[in-house]
Amino acid sequence: MLYPITTPSRTILDLSGLWKFMIDKEVVPIDVTKPLPTENVLSVPASFNDQTASQEIRDHSGYVWYETTFNIAKALRNQRLVLRFGSATHEAWVYLNGVEITHHKGGFTPFEVQINDYLQDADNRLTVKLSNLLDYTTLPVGHYSESKDDAGHIVRKVDENFDFFNYAGLQRPVKIYSTPDAHIEDITLVPDVDLATQAATVKTTVKATGEFDEVRVAILDQAGKEVVRGTGANQELQIEQVHLWQPLNAYLYVAKVEIVNDGKVIDTYSEPFGVRKIEVKHGQFLFNGEPFYFKGFGKHEDTYVHGRGYNEPVNVLDLNIMKDMGANSFRTSHYPYSEEMMRLCDREGIVVIDETTAVGLMVTFGFDVNMFADDDYEDSTWKELKTQAAHRQVIRELIDRDKNHACVAMWSIANEAATFSKGAHEYFEPLFEEARKLDPQKRPCTYTSIMMATPKTDNCIDLVDVIALNRYYGWYIGNGDLKTAEKATRDELKTYQDKYPDKPIMYTEYGADTVAGLHSKYGEPFSEEFQEDYYRMASKVFDEIPNFVGEQLWNFADFQTKFGIQRVQGNKKGIFTRAREPKMVVRYLKRRWTKIPDLGYKK
Repeated sequence: MLYPITTPSRTILDLSGLWKFMIDKEVVPIDVTKPLPTENVLSVPASFNDQTASQEIRDHSGYVWYETTFNIAKALRNQRLVLRFGSATHEAWVYLNGVEITHHKGGFTPFEVQINDYLQDADNRLTVKLSNLLDYTTLPVGHYSESKDDAGHIVRKVDENFDFFNYAGLQRPVKIYSTPDAHIEDITLVPDVDLATQAATVKTTVKATGEFDEVRVAILDQAGKEVVRGTGANQELQIEQVHLWQPLNAYLYVAKVEIVNDGKVIDTYSEPFGVRKIEVKHGQFLFNGEPFYFKGFGKHEDTYVHGRGYNEPVNVLDLNIMKDMGANSFRTSHYPYSEEMMRLCDREGIVVIDETTAVGLMVTFGFDVNMFADDDYEDSTWKELKTQAAHRQVIRELIDRDKNHACVAMWSIANEAATFSKGAHEYFEPLFEEARKLDPQKRPCTYTSIMMATPKTDNCIDLVDVIALNRYYGWYIGNGDLKTAEKATRDELKTYQDKYPDKPIMYTEYGADTVAGLHSKYGEPFSEEFQEDYYRMASKVFDEIPNFVGEQLWNFADFQTKFGIQRVQGNKKGIFTRAREPKMVVRYLKRRWTKIPDLGYKK
């Protein structure tokens, strides 16, 4: 799926701004043939939850409505016009001038629909019904329940089966873009690098529709100079003396695609891309033939007021903070991030582990891990959950959206699933097969493993290319006891190293809740001193393990979660506060990471 851009043949109408908004109390039916019966407005794109002073709105589970009006310039009316949502969380029914024109389920991937047949001459009314409900068929997974109030009205309730707040709404840009009737639908770019000769072959596949004579593709360098060109929907274009896309040293080419009829260019689109070679060999993660070491974070799209909504200034700030610390990567925990963030990472050389919405795939998820102490523990996850269809859909839509991004180095198929329970392998094997079949660049695949999935109990490690561990020794297990935590960390990593010598190992989560400004001369848990001691302990062990290829801590910044006695205004595991103010440990991590090279470490 192509990201909407303006070209000589395409234009964009951005519908960002104030939209009418109301929650649906399901008392009076909403008539979509009439204007939404409210004068309340909210900003789009953003989550709806934190934009009002109403607790009823913030905590609403159920349906909400958005509405705006727009006009289309006469000069564009003979063009193909497409309405595109960056996302709509979690399910959307879209109406234009009172007519339903599309429906989409899945809150973190884009969808679009052609709108020419539904337009009026002026004052077009766009209405969106959204559901933020989650259950055992959706991704993420939620515990859904219903009751009735004193008046007999349905009261819906979602209890998140995951540790972040269920922000929802039109959280990413909504746009209308134009194309000619004959137009480019999609572009697939697959670079194949010969490191010995410093040349690359770029396989280009162009999908176009309508009447046209030929497809032209030109590859431009970063200065805009043409490097090579060719004709045809399927080509192999050779780049000599290729500039490689490297971590924290990005170089982007542009594939300029044109479709031509009677010698005239009908449609044109420019797709930026990077040329790099990713391999997993002999227990190493190789970037352009050199061992790569992941330094960075698990993260969230989470900021004040915006909630999970698109916030470009914060995206820019976050990447600048990462680079200043010597970090080179993050994981899109626990859902696909905005396309705008992915394009920014391409430009900035930030390596991304791109994760699906498959979080909560464990019906016994909770903070007390003592119940999982026995190696033969199983739960009923794979009997109760019915998420396979949603899981296939998000894999398909994620790879379709992000397949050309140089920054995407690996797909994460799930986060902390019950891979220790019977039925897990049967569930995951076809999903890994699907991802590998769909990705034209054949990137490595993984999932992040929860603590109960050990070298002995995890049923699915054979499916992954990289072992990605979420571990909290010294926090959820043996809280405050860093001596015991060090031994447990070392023992487990050595076991993985011995059992799977050809698989790289990394930590995709590790950390300790830390209240900014809380200090203790005794290094007590929740203090800034304990957080630094914790990371020093983990770093010591990481450096001992030959096949250990990366540390992505949890979390970049404090973030909002549902209410509960385990959380005080959210999760405090950030090394930065939610306002991006550093905690004490940042100085230590910056010293460590700036000394560890991105490439060539642990050769």
